[in-house]
Formats: sequence, structure tokens, C-alpha cells
Amino acid sequence: MIELEDVPELIDPVMVCAFEGWNDAGDAASTAVGHLDETWGGKVFTALDAEDYYDFQVNRPTVWLDGGVRRITWPTTRLSVVRVTEPKTRDLVLVRGIEPSMRWRSFCQELLGLAHELGVELVVILGALLGDTPHTRPVPVSGVTSDAELARRLELEESRYEGPTGIVGVLQEAFTHAGVPAVTLWAAVPHYVAQPPNPKATLALLNKLEDLLDLRIPPGELPEDARAWQLGVDQLAAEDSEVAEYVQQLEEAQDTAELPEASGEAIAREFERYLRRRDNQGPAGEKPAGGRAIVERGGGEPAGPAEAEPETAPETAPDQDDRTGEPGDAADEDHNADGPRG
Repeated sequence: MIELEDVPELIDPVMVCAFEGWNDAGDAASTAVGHLDETWGGKVFTALDAEDYYDFQVNRPTVWLDGGVRRITWPTTRLSVVRVTEPKTRDLVLVRGIEPSMRWRSFCQELLGLAHELGVELVVILGALLGDTPHTRPVPVSGVTSDAELARRLELEESRYEGPTGIVGVLQEAFTHAGVPAVTLWAAVPHYVAQPPNPKATLALLNKLEDLLDLRIPPGELPEDARAWQLGVDQLAAEDSEVAEYVQQLEEAQDTAELPEASGEAIAREFERYLRRRDNQGPAGEKPAGGRAIVERGGGEPAGPAEAEPETAPETAPDQDDRTGEPGDAADEDHNADGPRG
């Protein structure tokens, strides 16, 4: 077990996880955790042993220069801690890495052991999937859990998905079976514009996390990046009549399905988020005073200027099951899901 003697006692800690790869369409989830880490100046305090979980021919290490000395950064999963003081003091344990290539059960047990040792009270896993959603509409984000009591208390969906899953689904079940409350937030990324980055989906995940944990997360440049991203996709769609027609069909389908939910409750939720941010944001979305890193010593493996090459989602999703959003064999009629993936 990794020793955590350099980590101080944490206050109401919540673990927030994201993994590049299969469960990270548009890099939306991993970018969201990266945003939290950058916003509050997180410092890596430990990393899982890359030799145990990664195939280096799939996720290759990178070489970089450190003052003329050549160093290697290995693809792995790293943990950092930040303390948030607004609206109340609590700590976030940020877990960011790449979906492991092997030994998934050992991988989950190691993260579970770290969560127990740190006193984590809730685990939130972020994921992003390819879906039939138009880029012109708000990004759908669903919160699911396998814990019936937690689903009732936090007003989440109880997961009923059956079919192939990734490390996100496996990790959620591992925490749940060990008695640690775990929630997964899924953002749906338009499958016709799947290449990263997708700042609109990243921002949607952060908004949902903000609501779930009652946090004030400064969005920084994400709102501007999201607007620029949508404008760029608008322009690309306008140049192709077939794509434009398809987007219009998706818009009509989603508007029809969501019409009953276009209520004052949704408007009130957005207004509450605005009020939270207004009191905690600098003149241009600067980092807040009410949050900081609480581990000052870096650990694990050296953090170079570039991580291992992330897996990127394909431009289209021919193998994706339209009913579930899980990558899989769309022709396999045994993939039956009543709710989001994993």
C-alpha cells in the first residue's frame, strides 16, 4: 500500500475521478478534473505504479528535457488534494489518469484502499460518452449510482445498465460493494463531432459537479471556449447540407422529448449557480481565494510538460449502441439498457 504520511488530515473529503480513453469522449471528463487541479493549484502526492497496470505499447511513455537532463514520464494515474473553503471548507482528492490496460480489479482495490486511508466520504466519477445529441443544445449530463439509498437522497438515477463497461463502471461497483458511496456523472458528446477537446461538455460536467457537491467552481475561460467551439461546429455544419439536416433532426427530437422539463425549476437552478459564482470569481474568472492545494510536495512520478498520448475518440461511432451510449456492438441485441452506462 502507498504510504500517505505527507498528507494532512482531510476535511469531509470527496474523491473526484476521471480517466482518459474509452469513457472520455472529447476528453471532457479528464479535462474537467484537470480544470479543478489547475484552478486550485493541486500538487500530486502519489501515483500508482505504472508497471502494474499499463501496456506501454498502447500508452507510450514520453521523454522530455528538464534543464538539459532527459527524463521520462510514464502513463499512470496520479492523485492530488486541494482544499476548497467556499461555501464551506472541504477537501477534494483528485484522481486523474488513463484507463488501465490490465489488472482492473487490483487497480480498483488500490484506489479503494487509498480512499479508506484518506477518509473519503463520497466518490464522484466523471465520464463522457458519444450520443445522439445536437451540439446546439445544452449538453445532457446524467447522474447515476448503484446505491438505491444514495439515489433517493441525491435525486439521482439508479443504474440499470447491462452490457460492456469501462473502468468507470467497474470502479463505481467496486466502491459501492465496499460500502463507499459512489456516483457517476455522464456527459453526452455529439457523435458527429467527437474529436477533443469539447469545452462545452467539460463545462456541463463541472456545472453538475458544482450542484452535486454544493461547490463554487470558477469556470475560467471554459464558457468562452465553449461558445467558440459551438460557433466552429456551426460553421462546419453549415458547409455540409447533410450534416445540417441531421443536426436539425436531432434538435427537433431533443426539443420534443424535453419540452415538459423546460420549467421554472431549471431556470432557478441556473440562477442559483450564477449567484454562487458571482461571489467567488475574480474580474475575469480568476482563481478564487477560497481554495488551495494542501499538499505542497510533489510525489510519484515526475510531471513533465506532456503526458502520454491520450486515446482520442473517433470522428464517428460506428460501433456505438445508440440506445445506451456505451461503445459496443450496435448489432448485438443482447445489449439492453434502461439507464446510463456502467
